[in-house]
Amino acid sequence: MTSPPSLSPPAEPDLRAALGPLAALLADGAVTDILVNGPDSVWCDRGSGVDRAGVRLADERSVRRLAVRLAAVAGQRLDESSPWVDGLLPGGVRLHAVLPPLVEGTAHISLRVPRRRVPTLEDLQAWGTMDDLGRRVLDAVIGSTVSFVVGGGTGTGKTTLLGAMLSRCDPGHRIVVVEDVRELRIDHPHVVHLQGRARNVEGRGEVTMTSLVRQSLRMRPDRVVVGEVRGAEVRELLTALNTGHEGGCGTVHANSAGDVVARFEALGALAEMSRSAVRAQVGSAIEVVLHLARDAQGRRALREVAVLRPDPAGGVLAVPALTGGPLAWRPGPALEHLVRRTGLDRGELPW
Repeated sequence: MTSPPSLSPPAEPDLRAALGPLAALLADGAVTDILVNGPDSVWCDRGSGVDRAGVRLADERSVRRLAVRLAAVAGQRLDESSPWVDGLLPGGVRLHAVLPPLVEGTAHISLRVPRRRVPTLEDLQAWGTMDDLGRRVLDAVIGSTVSFVVGGGTGTGKTTLLGAMLSRCDPGHRIVVVEDVRELRIDHPHVVHLQGRARNVEGRGEVTMTSLVRQSLRMRPDRVVVGEVRGAEVRELLTALNTGHEGGCGTVHANSAGDVVARFEALGALAEMSRSAVRAQVGSAIEVVLHLARDAQGRRALREVAVLRPDPAGGVLAVPALTGGPLAWRPGPALEHLVRRTGLDRGELPW
């Protein structure tokens, strides 16, 4: 698999100073994640799994000072009264840090590094995330009006894939994106980003994802995008997709395409929705599931494309349309439905 080019953003001066010994890692264009578990436990991901970074901090107090310093750069507070932070650093680097006793030992820091240029589907194909057939399927999905979700585990590339797909939307479409922390990057002329806000130290000022999804529906969107569906906002999203907002999409944590419905049921419970209500809305709101996973070497790839269909027992099933992954695709029972709904050229398929 070809390694990703050096696309990570250059660190701004204040950020470089705040990062200290981690600045060199951020300058490495292949690095997508930097993880600090302690002074001699610094790890990074260059796209093929997590490896030790060869960087060491002086001691546990140095790790804590680094975490507090980065939180300040993100405009947030990190101390005993506010022992975790989830914020955005200059250049779009996402910061998460947590202090003991919530975590063992010293402060733990996680940095998610965006790319300077939004990767295209052709880039992802060159990196091995998909093959030519997978790219054509994704083009057909985003070129149609079907609603879809990108599922997978943490760090499988869900946000990167969604951004690459949305960059191919009709330039005349208005895309409204809702996120708790801004991560989704889209190369498109008409994108509106809405970002949640945590409560302040006085317990006020919180702006939830649920509220933002409601606001997005009043902004004349052609596509409503929820960067990550992981809470009570699922109710508003499903309502939106069931009231004429076609082509909506988002990402969701799931172990397989078949687990997506169960994941939505669990999220619906947070919004006080019954299991039957979630099933009814999911079945009519979302049509396609794109599932990403890592292989044994840690490489990210599109592994399954499924279609949500009604279950004769009254539920919803994720019926496979394609399984196997790059260069090993096998047709599933929902392939013909996928072809009809997305306009995929049947003549280009090998079966």
